Amino acid sequence: MDERFVLPQFPRSAGYHPGWITAGVSGGANPLWMTEWLAGTLDLRPGMRVLDLGCGRAMSSVFLHREFGVQVWATDLWFSATENLQRIRDAGVGDGVFPIHADARSLPFAAEFFDAIVSIDSFIYYGTDDLYLNYLARLVKPGGRVGIAGAGLMREFEGSVPEHLRGWWTPDLWCLHSAAWWRWHWERTGTMDIELADTLPDGWQLWRDWHLAIAPDNAAEIEALEADRGSYLGYVRLVGRRRPGVQLEEPVVSVPTQYTKRPLLRSRE
Repeated sequence: MDERFVLPQFPRSAGYHPGWITAGVSGGANPLWMTEWLAGTLDLRPGMRVLDLGCGRAMSSVFLHREFGVQVWATDLWFSATENLQRIRDAGVGDGVFPIHADARSLPFAAEFFDAIVSIDSFIYYGTDDLYLNYLARLVKPGGRVGIAGAGLMREFEGSVPEHLRGWWTPDLWCLHSAAWWRWHWERTGTMDIELADTLPDGWQLWRDWHLAIAPDNAAEIEALEADRGSYLGYVRLVGRRRPGVQLEEPVVSVPTQYTKRPLLRSRE
């Protein structure tokens, strides 16, 4: 049996078949490791409603339902909800995991519907928007938690990209940030009480080992991780609790107007 995904710090994840894990690859982090690392901080209980935002191939959603008994809305834009439904049914969790195809900026859920929201190695693609957290926080009950985990920086760059990362760094990677940056980004909204903002010990090694297992030809990223050795690259985690009493308005999706005809030009006198 392949033991590459069996680690003592992730005992729940160790029980899942490596073939199932590799068949569901959708990103640069092992979704089970990230979900287990994050879920332990969220006080999840059976029957809770959880939004798994940017769930990829729904592996994190299956894990959350199986391990914690929560109901999960497995929501993603890039991956097929129909394929995810088959994966969910094959995992025997069709009664508790519900695949949704939706854009993170246009979510089809009622306000305060969820007890918790998680985002595994996905939030960086939309959550850096200054307005996004308040949009998302509407969907969780007051006192409910929002948690993210995935690739990030151990510290922000001071100036340009460090020399040893330039061969791998591309413009889209500017979405990567440190736990301290995410804390600041969320705190300033006044929406969340931040309960946790930290990094995973030896996260760069787990990031590298994941790529060695699922994308060994990705030499540029692997070499960047080995050259960096955790100086900048690793995994970050953030958990906030929605403040009770904070009023969050519904987003404006249209503005009602009525056209009134008026002269286009000044009349000549």
